[in-house]
Amino acid sequence: MKKTFAVLAAPAFVVAVLVLVTLACSISPVVTPAGEGSGGQPSNILFSDDFSNTNSGWDRVQEDDMVTDYANGGYRIYVNEVNYDVWANPYKSFIGDVRVEVDATKIGGSDDNDFGLICRYQDVDNFYYFLISSDGYAAIGKKVGGNKQLISADKMKKVDGINPGAATNHIRADCIGSKLKLYVNGNPVATATDSSFTSGDVGLMAGTFDMAGTDILFDNFYVYKP
Repeated sequence: MKKTFAVLAAPAFVVAVLVLVTLACSISPVVTPAGEGSGGQPSNILFSDDFSNTNSGWDRVQEDDMVTDYANGGYRIYVNEVNYDVWANPYKSFIGDVRVEVDATKIGGSDDNDFGLICRYQDVDNFYYFLISSDGYAAIGKKVGGNKQLISADKMKKVDGINPGAATNHIRADCIGSKLKLYVNGNPVATATDSSFTSGDVGLMAGTFDMAGTDILFDNFYVYKP
């Protein structure tokens, strides 16, 4: 049984790096059809990044116990501490509703991990997170005033539709009004209702439970207007 989700705050040096990173962005070619806008691109894409441009503005940290950096044509989060989570942001601000999507591949570590998306990020102490694990669990949570809690259930729940082990999963997080919903490979796996945050940045997240070494490579990051 998956234990109740509990993690530590980001280390102080990471917070300092996050503050110092300059704002930039990279708009990658559109790969999913939606409503057509000018130039033949979907009109509802607010931001996208395929991580081919290593200057697109995401955090770049390389330490023994953690990595958040561009790698192998994607964006890598590596966590080498137990019961710990690390996240990264593109330094954007989105007002109102968003749908965030990404492809996430486990490239190392235990299947007893967690990884996924962030929306309505205010600062290191306040945001929503949407997580799955390589052994088939999922949950939605929030961090408010530095305190983390799951809001879709009291613990991560076993769900269908997650590709296990060293595989790629397409993760989607809907943040629409007070309704929060997590999808994996097109399947809804967790829902929650919360009104703590209505706007903010987006991001990526990965972490560990009892075993260190979670290693996730993210690609094809999109933010849509629902």
